[in-house]
Amino acid sequence: MPSQIDLISDKFRQEHIARNIYNQKENYDTSHPNVKSDGDAKGKDEIGSSVDMLNRTDNVNRNTYNKENQYGISHPNAISDGDEKGKGLVDGNAGSTTDILERKKLIATNTYNQFNAYSENHPNAKSDGDEKGKGYVEGKVGSKTDNLKRTENIVKNIYKSDNQYSMEHPNAKGDGDDKGKGTGKFLDVYNYTGGSKKDVFERTENTKINVKYNPNRTYPDFPTR
Repeated sequence: MPSQIDLISDKFRQEHIARNIYNQKENYDTSHPNVKSDGDAKGKDEIGSSVDMLNRTDNVNRNTYNKENQYGISHPNAISDGDEKGKGLVDGNAGSTTDILERKKLIATNTYNQFNAYSENHPNAKSDGDEKGKGYVEGKVGSKTDNLKRTENIVKNIYKSDNQYSMEHPNAKGDGDDKGKGTGKFLDVYNYTGGSKKDVFERTENTKINVKYNPNRTYPDFPTR
């Protein structure tokens, strides 16, 4: 005897089958009227429903291009012939009327042209005493302001070709003043003679304070060998 849940399930199944217009006598397949594009809104087939066909017809009618008036690179609406549609190259011109007008405005304001081409040899590219050029000329690089600032910096710089700064320079070595901190030896970082005058003083003061640990009695209080 079927269970209560089977009875309820079968009832719902019968209701759904009754609502379904497709059954064993009228199967839904590629040959069914509701599949074919036969003028209604149901079938689409390869052509589309009645709504699809109306929209397609409407789009085709609105499109100015067709078999007799195909759009291509030689179409009037594709070439630059004085209107806003075409931009393709014609007689040396490219772009719409707006493009051509803007280009002429920019060319008019540009000081460089085919008769005055900008290059590395142009006066406005060379460092010849004005603010425009910065390219190398007779030992000079940069604009007028660049050269003045460089001269000012060189005058203020105490290090020159005959007084070059290096790890052996007095201002680099810890020799009792506050300028140098090095020992004059490459990567000599564990040398107690290094540091400025203040560094040496502070190190000496700290060594005095630390009476428990020193080179002969190192932390953590292991005897040195």
